[in-house]
Amino acid sequence: MKRASTWRKVTDNPEKVWDIIIIGGGATGLGAAVDAASRGYETLLLEQYDFAKGTSSRSTKLVHGGVRYLAQGDISLVLEALEERGRLRNNAPHLFKDQEFIIPSYEWWGGPFYTIGLKVYDMMAGKLDLGASEYLSKEEVMEAIPNLIEEDLKGGTVYHDGQFDDSRLAINLAQTAVENGGSVVNYVRVDKLLKDQAGMVCGVVCTDKETGNTHEVFGRAVVNATGVFVDDILRMDSKTHKNTVVPSQGVHLVLDKSFLKKDYAIMIPHTTDGRVLFVVPWHGKLVVGTTDTLVDTPVIEPRPLEAEIDFILLNAAGYLRKAPQRKDVLSMFAGLRPLAAPEEEGKETKEISRGHKITISLSGLITITGGKWTTYRKMGQDLIDKAIVLGGLDHQPCVSVDMPIHGYVKNVRRADHMYVYGSDMPRVKRLIDDDPGLGEQLHHALPYLKAEVVWAVRYEMARTVDDILARRLRALFLDARASMEMSRQVAELMAGELGKDEKWVEEQVTGFEELAKGYLPQVQ
Repeated sequence: MKRASTWRKVTDNPEKVWDIIIIGGGATGLGAAVDAASRGYETLLLEQYDFAKGTSSRSTKLVHGGVRYLAQGDISLVLEALEERGRLRNNAPHLFKDQEFIIPSYEWWGGPFYTIGLKVYDMMAGKLDLGASEYLSKEEVMEAIPNLIEEDLKGGTVYHDGQFDDSRLAINLAQTAVENGGSVVNYVRVDKLLKDQAGMVCGVVCTDKETGNTHEVFGRAVVNATGVFVDDILRMDSKTHKNTVVPSQGVHLVLDKSFLKKDYAIMIPHTTDGRVLFVVPWHGKLVVGTTDTLVDTPVIEPRPLEAEIDFILLNAAGYLRKAPQRKDVLSMFAGLRPLAAPEEEGKETKEISRGHKITISLSGLITITGGKWTTYRKMGQDLIDKAIVLGGLDHQPCVSVDMPIHGYVKNVRRADHMYVYGSDMPRVKRLIDDDPGLGEQLHHALPYLKAEVVWAVRYEMARTVDDILARRLRALFLDARASMEMSRQVAELMAGELGKDEKWVEEQVTGFEELAKGYLPQVQ
C-alpha cells in the first residue's frame, strides 16, 4: 500500500469516472471501501488527514454488543452489534481478543441482578458468543482483581466481550480495500462537490495536501462518511443545511498496569452521573474511561476537559485500592462521537442511540451519521447498498461478511508485541534480518522497534511522525512522555525513507512534541 502509486491512479486519469467515491477514512469510510472494492466496484476513498486520525483511533478499544444499550432497551442495536462482534473475531483474529470483564457488586442484589441480565446478553449472541457469564463470590472477585476495594464488596459477575486495536484495524482495512482493487489515499482534502446540469452530485474537487495541487474527480455515487464532520460536507451540498450531528466527547486516561494487577477488566456500572466506566488492560497498560460531554464544535484534536479528568479519577478511586492521581496518568486522549442529533429536545447524549442512520440528499449525496466501531462492517454494507442504487450500478452481492481482513492469522501468540501485524509479522522481522540495526528498541519504556517505523512508511502509508507514534505504533496513546523522547529517532528514520531533509525532521519533532503535550494532564 503506497501513497504515490495509488494517488497516480487519480491524477493520471482525470477523465476517469469512479463507481463510488468515499469521503472520510475512519471506521465507517474504510468499512465502506472494503465492502465496495470487494464487490468489484471502482472505489476511491479520500481522507483529509491520516486514516483513523479522528474518532476512530480514540475508542475504548472494545468490540461489544453494548450491555448499557441492553439496559436502555435498544435490543436491535445489541443484536446487530453482537453479530458483528462475532464476525470481527472470525475475520480479524490477529486484532481481536476475548476479554473477561468483572462487574463488582457492593449491594446484596447486585450480583444476581447483573448475572441475570448478562445471561440474556449471552443468549442474544447465540453461536457467536464468546463465553458464558457467571456469578462470582467475594473471594473469587478479590482473587481476580486484588487491587479492588474489599470493604462492603458482596461479589460480582464475570462476562465476556471483545477488545481490539482500533487504528491498527483501520490500517488493515485500508490494505484490504487496496488488495481488492480499491484506492485509498490519505492527506487529500475535499473542498467542493461537483454537480451535473441536473444538480446531482457527480464528483468532488480535492486538494493533495502534500503538493497543494487541486484535482477534479468524478464518481457515479459519492458517500459522506466523515464522522463528526459530516455537516461540513453537507454544507457544500446546501448552504442552508442545518446540523445533523451532536458531537459527544469521550475521554480516556491511561495508567500503569500496576493499578490492576491481573488481566481481568472492570466494568463500573454506576458512576457519579449514572454512566458506565471501564478499566481495561491494553498493550501492557490500563485504559480507563469514558465520559460523555456535549461539544459545540468538532475539532480534529479534541482535548480532555479538567472536569472530565477529575471525573474519571474520582470514579476509579471509588473502586481501586490504589487510587490513581494526575501524576500517574501516562497519557490521555479524547474522541468525538458522531451521534445523530436527537429528535426530542433536552435528550442527554447518553440517551442518544449509537445506531447509524443513512440519509440521501436531493442531490444524491449519501451521508451516514452515528454508529460505532463494532458495527463498521454492517455500516459499510448498508452504505454501498444505497450507493449501488443511487449510482445506477450493476448489483453485486456483499461478500464482506466472512471475508478475512489483511493480516489474518487464526492462532495468535500475544507474547510478542508485534502480533498486531498478523501475517505481516515475518515480513517486518525480515527487515531486521536485512539490517540488524533496525532491531533496536526506540525507547526502553515501550517495546517498539526501528523496523516498525520503516515498515509503516513503506507499506502502511505513514507520512508524519504523528502517523507513526499515534496510529501505526500506539506510543502516544500509551506513554506520551516516552513518545516525545523517541520522536527524533522516528523522524530521522522517516526522513531516510521519504527523502526529507533536516528541516523536515525539525518541523516534525517540534510539531509532534507540541501535540503530545496535550496528552498529559496538568499536575495540580
